[in-house]
Amino acid sequence: MITWATPNVPSLPGNGPTVMLHDATTGVLQPAATGPVATLYVCGITPYDSTHLGHASTYLAFDLLRRAWLDQGLTVRAASNVTDVDDPLLERADATGVDWRELAADQSALFAQDMAALSVLPPDVYVAVSECVPRLAEVVEQMLAAGAAYRVPTPEVDGPGDVYADLGVDPAFGSVSGFDEPTMLALSAQRGGDPQRAGKRHPLDPLLWRRERPGEPAWEAGVLGRGRPGWHIECAVIALDGLGLPIDVQGGGSDLLFPHHEMSCSHARVLAPGTTPARVHTHAGMVALDGQKMSKSLGNLVFVGRLREQGADPSAIRLAVHAHHYRDDWEWTQVGLDEALLRLDRWREAAARPTGPSGELLLAEVRAALSDDLDSPRALAAIDAWAGTDGDDPQAPALVTMVAEALLGVRW
Repeated sequence: MITWATPNVPSLPGNGPTVMLHDATTGVLQPAATGPVATLYVCGITPYDSTHLGHASTYLAFDLLRRAWLDQGLTVRAASNVTDVDDPLLERADATGVDWRELAADQSALFAQDMAALSVLPPDVYVAVSECVPRLAEVVEQMLAAGAAYRVPTPEVDGPGDVYADLGVDPAFGSVSGFDEPTMLALSAQRGGDPQRAGKRHPLDPLLWRRERPGEPAWEAGVLGRGRPGWHIECAVIALDGLGLPIDVQGGGSDLLFPHHEMSCSHARVLAPGTTPARVHTHAGMVALDGQKMSKSLGNLVFVGRLREQGADPSAIRLAVHAHHYRDDWEWTQVGLDEALLRLDRWREAAARPTGPSGELLLAEVRAALSDDLDSPRALAAIDAWAGTDGDDPQAPALVTMVAEALLGVRW
């Protein structure tokens, strides 16, 4: 996959403190990385529609993490995927009469444009599922040969059936989310699993390889039979191959904790025995509109591209998102965007003054806020206070401008 241009990240004096991040598994703050290299895997988009604020909120959250790591003095390696072979994409392509490859390419390009406009750092490893199907088939075949996967009879296809992972071979399954089995079964049914599928050894066992059905994309895969990969194995393999295990932080929206992150970590443990796939599991909250979670299935979406077309400053969009703590569920409103625009104007006016309060003290406050579980509301409040106070430091306006751009991605 082609990413987007890397935005400018000014170098700031000194280094920030160690970033502490909430771990969904333990429920406590953990050092996000121990260095000198920090690794991050963030689950990517399924490109069947434009970037909405739910997407943006997640990717902006982990952009803050990468910026704080860089300021800490770490070398950062980030990876992400594009799920361009998946049921929602295929259904949208069929409904609109557009070839699924064309739809995926168009929406992936729009996503890249939105990320560039929002000054999101591009991933170092950026892989579309369609680009790595042979590798995924190889891994599934290995799991099948090792007894970590099995066939499920599939009467609607000729030859061997679909392939499922046997979660029974992974004694650590369930350790990421800590959910009990009834909860896992309910969430599996809600979030793309098929616990009622006949022939499975356990209702939670996830799909690894789906045999070709009429009208669906498929690849030749030797003993597996012509077909396509399942969802969870994709992220496990892209993280394993692109970053190596363990990664420091596995991230995404909170709805990915189960089943996606639980399943992908289980696959990774099977593929790399004795490893811990991720040290920290961190999740962004859900964004609502009119009282309901923003989602493509409901159609209650606010698109980043549309806001930009209407003249919204991308830096104001960032500020509207960062006004909320990344782990909180919150609601997008026009009032919130209007307040962000006013905030940005106040900051720009303050930065245009010949002097201001101490820029070094402000830098320390913003660093402290972001190192404390990416507390962006606290960081924004610190710059608000700086902008609303007179001072006699002639270097402060330039330094604070650099702080906002380097640590918050806000361009002045």
